[in-house]
Amino acid sequence: MSSTEFKLAAPGQQPDIEYHPDRDKFQARMTLRLQNEPGLLDTPLPAGFPVKVEGPIVWEGKDWTEEKQWVYELNEAELKEIEEALNHFKGLHLPLGYISATTFPLPTLSESLQNLSQELYSGRGFFVLRTLPIDTYSKENIAIVFAGIASHVGGQRGRQDGKGSVLAHIKDLRSTHDIKEIGNAAYTTDAQVFHTDAGDLIALIALEVAAEGGVSRISSSWRIYNELASTRPDLVKTLSDPWVLDSFGGDPPYTERPLLFHEDGKIILQYSRRHFTGYGAQKRNPAIPPITEAQAEALDAIHFIAEKHSLALNFQKGDIQFINSLGLVHARDAFRDDGEHVRHLVRIWLRNDELAWKTPSPLQHIWDRLYKLSPDEQRFPLDPEIRKKANGVAK
Repeated sequence: MSSTEFKLAAPGQQPDIEYHPDRDKFQARMTLRLQNEPGLLDTPLPAGFPVKVEGPIVWEGKDWTEEKQWVYELNEAELKEIEEALNHFKGLHLPLGYISATTFPLPTLSESLQNLSQELYSGRGFFVLRTLPIDTYSKENIAIVFAGIASHVGGQRGRQDGKGSVLAHIKDLRSTHDIKEIGNAAYTTDAQVFHTDAGDLIALIALEVAAEGGVSRISSSWRIYNELASTRPDLVKTLSDPWVLDSFGGDPPYTERPLLFHEDGKIILQYSRRHFTGYGAQKRNPAIPPITEAQAEALDAIHFIAEKHSLALNFQKGDIQFINSLGLVHARDAFRDDGEHVRHLVRIWLRNDELAWKTPSPLQHIWDRLYKLSPDEQRFPLDPEIRKKANGVAK
C-alpha cells in the first residue's frame, strides 16, 4: 500500500489500525505524517527523558548466540530438593496461597534462584529454568511446585482477575469456551503481538508445547527506546503522554495513562495493543475517545522495532520462563496443535520487593490492586478458564 492509497483518519475518528500490525500501513502512515508535519523530527524529548539508556538490558537478539547464556539446567540434586519441598509444603496442610520461600524450602537451589532474580532486575531481564518432570506431577502438585520455585524469585504473587486468581492458563480455548468471551489472542492459536503484562515479573511454565509454531519472542524495551529517541523523538513524546485504554466492559469504560515512563533512571514500557485496537470478540468501544494517528504510528513503531531486535526462545515442555515485564516486551508466533501436542502454559505475575524498580505513580494503583492480596484471597485454578473482571466481564 502506497501513501497515496492510504488515508489518515479525520480528527475524532479511529485510525485504520488492527491488532495485527500491517507494515505497509505503518510505512504509509509514517510517510504521510512526516510530509504533513515536517517539524516532527525536531520534537524535543520529554523533560527528564534521556537521549540514550545503557545497561545489560539493552540488547539485540543477535547478541545471544547459545542457549546456555540464559538457560539454567536443573541437576538431579536440585530436582530432588524440589520434590522434598513439595512434600514439605503438603505436610503443612496449608491453603496454596501460603506457598512461599519459607514453606517451600530449597536449601541450595534458593541461592541460585535469588541470583537469577538479580539478573531479571539488574541484568539482561530474562532466564529459563530447565526442566521439570511435569508428567510425574498431578495438577495440584504442578501448581505447588511452580508457585514454590517462583516464590524464590519474587515473593509476591499478583492477582490476574477479579476473583483473586494468581494462576492463568494460556491455551487455545475456542473449542471449550464461549467464543463471545474470547477477546485475547492468548486463548487462541493466533499470533500474539509484542506487548507487556501488568506487574514486574512474568513466570510461565510450559505444560505442553505446540505441534508446530508457538515460538516465544522477547525484545528489550530499552533498545526500542534508544532507537525511537534517536530517530523519532516525537513518538517518545506521544508514548509519554496520556492514552485512552479501553476497559472492555469495565467501569469506567476507559482509563487514561501514559505507556512510557522514565522512573529512577529506568525506562518502563507498559502496554497491550488490544486496548487500543480491540481483538476478537472484544471490539474497541466506539463511544470512547479514539486513539490518534500519532498513537497508531507509535504502536506500530514499537512492534516493528521489537520484532527487528527480538530473541526467539526455545521454550520446551517443563521449562519455566522468567521475564522482566517492565524492561522487556514479549510476543508469540501463531501455532498448530494436534492430538498429541496441545500448547498449554500457566502464568504467575511476580514481584521481588527487595530488588523491585520504583513503580511510576500512574501505575501505582494498578500495582496495589495486583499485589495487595493476602494468602487466603489467592485462588489457584487448576484448569483453563477465561479470566473475568470483578463484575464477571471477560478480561
